[in-house]
Amino acid sequence: MPKRNEMQIQFLSQSVNEAFARVAISAFITQLDPTVEELYDIKMAVSEAVTNAIIHGYEDKEDGIVAIKCGYQDKVIDITIIDEGKGIKSVEEAMQPLYTTSLEEERAGLGFTVMQEMMDEVEVCSHPGLGTTVKMKKSLEK
Repeated sequence: MPKRNEMQIQFLSQSVNEAFARVAISAFITQLDPTVEELYDIKMAVSEAVTNAIIHGYEDKEDGIVAIKCGYQDKVIDITIIDEGKGIKSVEEAMQPLYTTSLEEERAGLGFTVMQEMMDEVEVCSHPGLGTTVKMKKSLEK
C-alpha cells in the first residue's frame, strides 16, 4: 500500500452526482483499509459538503462545477471540496447548528455540524460571488 497518494475529480453541480462523490471517495480511501465507521464518517462529510455546494453554492443550477481533491500521507486523509458558486456571506454564522438559507425547503441546517462531527478538522473559506472551499482532515486509527 502506498504511503502517499492523491486524486482529483470534478463534476457538474447536479444532485445525482452527490452519490458519485461518495462512491469515488470510498473507492480511493479503501486503499487505506479504514474501519467501517471511519469510511462512513468520511462519506457522510463529503456528502454534506458536496450537497452544500450544489444546493447553496449553485442554488441547484446544474451547470456549475464541483471539484474534489483528496490525498493521504500515511493514515492522514485530506479532502477539499471546491465550488465557484455564490459563496457564503458569514462562514461563522453558516457553521452554527440549524442555520440555513433554504427557508422554502425543509433543510435542517446541520451540514457543517455533521462535517465537524465526522472529521477531525474542518476549515471553510468563502467569498461572496467567488465560491467556497471546504477542507477536511481525518486520521485513521490503524
